[in-house]
Amino acid sequence: MDESKPTIILASASPRRAALLNAIGIEFEVVPSQIQERPHPDEPPADYITRLARAKVMAAVRQRESGLVLGADTVVVLDGVLLEKPADEQDAHRMLRALSGRWHAVLTGVALVDAASRREVADYEKTLVRFAPLTDREIDWYVASGEPMDKAGAYGIQGLAAMFVEEVAGNYSNVVGLPIPLVYQLARRLGYSFV
Repeated sequence: MDESKPTIILASASPRRAALLNAIGIEFEVVPSQIQERPHPDEPPADYITRLARAKVMAAVRQRESGLVLGADTVVVLDGVLLEKPADEQDAHRMLRALSGRWHAVLTGVALVDAASRREVADYEKTLVRFAPLTDREIDWYVASGEPMDKAGAYGIQGLAAMFVEEVAGNYSNVVGLPIPLVYQLARRLGYSFV
């Protein structure tokens, strides 16, 4: 297959993923897919997020005859425990207290499907993040801002929580929700190029 600029379909309603694609000049359309996001018993985090990314893509690709469908899912892992989006403010407080002063991992599963051929590639990215020690006042302020409520691990590195992140080891865009270098590499494996 000749390398060409594909029509990109983002199988996600995440404004953060959209912003990352916009930042690198990728034109795309959003076709969010609704899937149940629940890990299987004893499912490793990397397997879980890759499975979810694939499920999102397969739900969106059914509606397409061409284009490159992109799906992703992000989780935070602390001591082997998944920290997904908080259920409520109390849950957000709990997560932020647990992350305070500690390293944790951010994993994003990415799947791409060529809608015409149904060829699929998938992988995941892992980035380590270290939070500063947080006071109760800081946690209360941050939760009251509302920012943690729709984010894995109850924080957004690209927003107010940036002041709490002391160190990042790995890909920054992965922590935001879409590891751009991995997306590019996977697209090239399907014969597409964004440049």
